[in-house]
Amino acid sequence: MGSPADEHRRIAAEFTATVEGTDPAAWDHPAPPEGWVARDIVRHLLEWFPAFLQAATGITLPAGPSVDDDPVGAWRTQTDAVQALLDDPATAGREHELPHLGRMPLGQAIDMIYTGDVFLHRWDLARATGQNETLDPDKCVEMLEGMLPMDDALRQSGHYGPRVDVPDDADVQTKLLAYILGAAFAGLG
Repeated sequence: MGSPADEHRRIAAEFTATVEGTDPAAWDHPAPPEGWVARDIVRHLLEWFPAFLQAATGITLPAGPSVDDDPVGAWRTQTDAVQALLDDPATAGREHELPHLGRMPLGQAIDMIYTGDVFLHRWDLARATGQNETLDPDKCVEMLEGMLPMDDALRQSGHYGPRVDVPDDADVQTKLLAYILGAAFAGLG
């Protein structure tokens, strides 16, 4: 794994390729999680992270076009702004007291909570829009190993459903998705 800036650059590029590869008619296709359409995956990333960042650090990301009007432009605006934060050592290295995370450099926090979310949601977007759903297996291993010790806290957060067990010989992407998506994954697999 590289620096937070390098990791975001790599993972955001994969998500960007999926966003840009989406047929305009597919933005309203049903998507995991239930009740979402493809554009809601981008909307999720465009809403929660800027709000978190502003509340926790006072940093306001530039507003892009509406995800309803231009999901590709909206995504590009945000991903470029986040990359600029990470590429600036003074900003990325500045420590903040972050809710539920404690005190840490901004780059580390972005890597921990946002870049991983971008990574996982590429699967959702690819699934909804009929694109390649394959995730980087090394990143899947890293994320799963990092989350397993926090199982109780993750389940209690309300963001994760009950875990679904998969066969021991399942590939790591299946194991990660079953862990994260829980019962919802059982109906999608």
